[in-house]
Amino acid sequence: MKILVTGGAGFIGSHLLPVLLKQGHEVTVADNLTTGFQEYVPDGVRTEVLDVRSEALTELMQQERFEAVVHLAAQTQVDVSMQEPQLDADENVMGTINVLEASRKSGVKRIVIASSAAVYGDTEESDLPLQESLNPKPMSFYGLSKQIGESYLSMYQQAFGLDFVVLRFANVYGERQGNGGEGGVISIFAKAAAKGRDLNIYGDGEQTRDFVYAGDIARGISAALLTGEVNTVYNLATATEISVNSLITNLKELSGKQLTVHYLPSREGDIRRSCLSNAKARQGLGWQPEVDIHEGLRRTYDYFVRQENV
Repeated sequence: MKILVTGGAGFIGSHLLPVLLKQGHEVTVADNLTTGFQEYVPDGVRTEVLDVRSEALTELMQQERFEAVVHLAAQTQVDVSMQEPQLDADENVMGTINVLEASRKSGVKRIVIASSAAVYGDTEESDLPLQESLNPKPMSFYGLSKQIGESYLSMYQQAFGLDFVVLRFANVYGERQGNGGEGGVISIFAKAAAKGRDLNIYGDGEQTRDFVYAGDIARGISAALLTGEVNTVYNLATATEISVNSLITNLKELSGKQLTVHYLPSREGDIRRSCLSNAKARQGLGWQPEVDIHEGLRRTYDYFVRQENV
């Protein structure tokens, strides 16, 4: 399959591209390289340096006639969305609309888009683990922009027949992650532990997240490109809650270091508890997570230790 991956030079893209290449797909990356890195793109994969909001994207897609698009390019930081909602909307809403328009004009058959657990917002404990049928109630402009993007996908399917798969990621983490994004707390902590620095926690540390390893996310995306169950939403998650304090305990054991922790005020827009059901993805995508938090945390920590020794 001939596939375009927007934001493919980023963290998740660095895990996805090798999977797609191994499966024999022909892959092109479109990335403005503001948060992505060319070295994350495997040799032999074409990279077009452009912004997904630009006319250059439409020109590229009309020229190449991709069969499918994986749309990863986005503003992913909740705090940035609360401070600069217009920026967040421009990148996540207008960027997505431009990708959809370019897909429509160039005859793309399927688009797989990265959405987020942030669309659910802070829910009732009785709703956990969260299912895709739950009514979204985002608490941040980031979550709202992702919800709006999902609605545009649905409308494009109804109006133009563009098939889609929405993947609501839980808190993604793994090697090569920067400090931003929803799963960024693990990379921040792992990097600090590798350097022997103190750790800062926003809130009391009892807030929970569903941390899913980036390699598992890559397999979920590749499954979404091939599934017959399209025009729907899937959670990609472990269906397991882990508190930030438990995460710190695991990291202390893994690193063998006595890590000093500072508790800071909670941040606006942060969700208290998050855990997503993955039953629908198991059924419709034939997908399930394979890397548990202990192994994933070890891989992530070891990566940052290696970076320190380079």
